[in-house]
Amino acid sequence: MGTGWQEWPLIWFTVLGQCVVGGFIVMGLARMAGHYDAGQHLRLHRWMSVLWLLMGLAFLASVLHLGTPLRALNSLNRLGSSGLSNEIASGSLFFAAGGLYWLLTVTGRMPRALGKAWLGLAMALGLVFVYAMTRVYRIDTVPTWNNGYTALNFFLTVLIGGPLLGALLLRAAGIEIRRRRMLVTLSIAALLVSMGAAVMQAAGLAAIQSSVQQSAALVPWYGELMALRLALVVLGLGCWVWPMLRRVNSGVAGLALGFALVVAGELVARGVFYGLHMTVGMAVAG
Repeated sequence: MGTGWQEWPLIWFTVLGQCVVGGFIVMGLARMAGHYDAGQHLRLHRWMSVLWLLMGLAFLASVLHLGTPLRALNSLNRLGSSGLSNEIASGSLFFAAGGLYWLLTVTGRMPRALGKAWLGLAMALGLVFVYAMTRVYRIDTVPTWNNGYTALNFFLTVLIGGPLLGALLLRAAGIEIRRRRMLVTLSIAALLVSMGAAVMQAAGLAAIQSSVQQSAALVPWYGELMALRLALVVLGLGCWVWPMLRRVNSGVAGLALGFALVVAGELVARGVFYGLHMTVGMAVAG
């Protein structure tokens, strides 16, 4: 019982990985739709390096979960049949494709004809990576994870944290975000959907129990933790929304604070997710 923080490497890996995918898609779409001079083009891609730093930290956390880095290659032993192997493989492909795109672009070696196509492929691989994450937790013997809420919440993290991360890096690069209101609306809508899903999931937990355990008792502070998550994410998005309401540009420092608060909120929610782990035992009712 508890907050699930004992799984902190996986908490950080999933949250950071999903935010990076969302941020990369936002920056990628800005790159594909915008017409930038040489200086703006270079600054945009230089700031994209932050995404790969965060992705590197996420993978480092995932390696720590294995107990020893020497076991990392063993996670690929059942590629195609194991959710874990597919997750690591798809994440590595996304990391490699996106990182190589960034490297070739900042060094001026990316062929013009391939740039946008390569970027689009890397963005698609990011979504495949998030989908592969969701499949890891579709386990028949873990009824609290083996449901649609898992995939929904993972993709909602992409939509809540990703746009803010992308906006932060574009702002740091001095790039005007043409459709920032749409991005803000997307993040707010995703937050509302996620809170609705949290309420529905809480109501459904009472119906899941084994002969030795009740799922509703796994995280006794479920309501309080989800309220904390809501407060953190609202404050984080508020750092983005408030300057817009005042009709001024969001500052880099404010957006950075907002992203940190959103990540903190998503870490709380992901901790609750891991805290809800239970096996069927002898029987499952509900």
